[in-house]
Amino acid sequence: MPSRIAAALILLLALVHLAPPAESAAQPAAKNRPKLAVLIVVDQMRADYVDRFRGDWTGGLNRMVKQGAWFRRAAYPYLTTVTCAGHATISTGAFPHTHGIVQNAWWDRAAKATTTCTNDPDATAVSYGPPSVAHESAHYLAVPTFTDVMRSQRGAHVVTLSLKARSAIMLAGHGADAATWLNDSLDGFLSSSVYGEGPVPAVKAFVDAHAINADFGKTWDRLLPADRYHEADDAVGEAPMAGWTRTFPHPLRDAGNAPNAGFRTLWERSPYADAYLGSMAASLVDAMRLGQHEGTDVLGVSFSSPDLVGHAFGPDSQEIHDMYDRLDRTIGVLLERLDASVGAGKYVVALTADHGVTEIPEQRRQSGRDGGRLDAATLSAIIETRARAIAGPGQYVANESGNDVYFEPGMYDKVAANKPAIDAILSALRSVQGIAAVFQAGQVRGGAASSDPLLRAAALSYFPGRSGDLILVPKAGWMFSKDGTTHGTADEDDQRVPILLFGDGIKPGSYASPATPADIAPTLAAICGVKLPQAEGHALAAALR
Repeated sequence: MPSRIAAALILLLALVHLAPPAESAAQPAAKNRPKLAVLIVVDQMRADYVDRFRGDWTGGLNRMVKQGAWFRRAAYPYLTTVTCAGHATISTGAFPHTHGIVQNAWWDRAAKATTTCTNDPDATAVSYGPPSVAHESAHYLAVPTFTDVMRSQRGAHVVTLSLKARSAIMLAGHGADAATWLNDSLDGFLSSSVYGEGPVPAVKAFVDAHAINADFGKTWDRLLPADRYHEADDAVGEAPMAGWTRTFPHPLRDAGNAPNAGFRTLWERSPYADAYLGSMAASLVDAMRLGQHEGTDVLGVSFSSPDLVGHAFGPDSQEIHDMYDRLDRTIGVLLERLDASVGAGKYVVALTADHGVTEIPEQRRQSGRDGGRLDAATLSAIIETRARAIAGPGQYVANESGNDVYFEPGMYDKVAANKPAIDAILSALRSVQGIAAVFQAGQVRGGAASSDPLLRAAALSYFPGRSGDLILVPKAGWMFSKDGTTHGTADEDDQRVPILLFGDGIKPGSYASPATPADIAPTLAAICGVKLPQAEGHALAAALR
């Protein structure tokens, strides 16, 4: 299709521009470069979790905080703080208005359907389990990732993995030696033809030898004594999965007596899934000899389970506290394996999150703060009513996806040209409880340098053709979620995340200077001796030796 050909040409030109002259490409990597660059993303890790939970940490997170560089004021500057956009920002050093990944999924105007951020009709599934018809890659990613540049300039071997396709894919970019994720039915792992024609032997060997079903019947209970948990074990608004109560313990089985889809849903929402992923990462480092090649290799790991737990139980739950205590140990085991396989001091690690999370609205109100739930159908009805009353009959709204409202073809132009109609729509939306601002597409296209923080945030999330005709900005504590909690706003709870740097080339310390996850790829690039000319972030020079 023409759009795919154009995207491929753009990427090819970018990679050609980034590639070094042939004679320099053949030179060995400098002796002071790390043998392995490791990118760890924790899905839904708020910045304040480090302060709240680190007193319990004894493993990898503890090691990174105490022996590495901790940037305490890191935050995303854009509006739509979601997983796919966050991973793309981390891996490219650019923001959504540049890299093009605006949401986990958006409305495809031409197809008149929702498309996911990893949809690629030309890609086919490579399965490590049951057959799959998935079609996924980084097709929509408009700029190269750090891993793309490392492969093209340094010949790096690249491995990425996650439970979520969008996480592993956005860390990998447009190519990898292995990129692996859990399939939608949760009964096997997948890859894509973009990352190889068939299964990678090392990945297949691991998944064949380590069945997810081996965890069936286990119980998730608190790791530490109960008095170490200062959060409620049964707070208002929690929305646990079927098979679990709102209190510990949480058994890894549903009503059945054998592993099934219900068990696997609970498994991926438990610390056992994080431990599995950590073990897989360590195994692939050994089996694929990452860090043993001439140049610098790259490992990307995204831990998805904290996000799944956080959505259900919220950030102020014993469950999320325990998830991070256990993740600390999982990462600790991984770092110990890297010490043994690659060599202590011979690898560099960057850890951050793709977004934070808002407290459960009912808990906010219980403590006297504002919060609530927005309903997309109600907002669409407001638009339809105002538009029909002034601009005439017809169907105006095609889709509402989070903060983005998409109009039917020609209908936005119709109301935008009718000042009374667009004014009535905007006024009605802005009067809705929980809405902080509403912007038109024309406003946000050039608003990246605006002094209005909400307009700037919306502009940095806007990509022509993929974003909505109207952009909604929720107030702090308000969300598009029917239960539990979520993220995706410009509030600091969603935007602020930690950045931890550790290992070769890193100067330890606690840093109060502002930073953004878009700084991570340029920082790793500086350490590895490559450049990301399309990055909007900057190398965190204060933490570099």
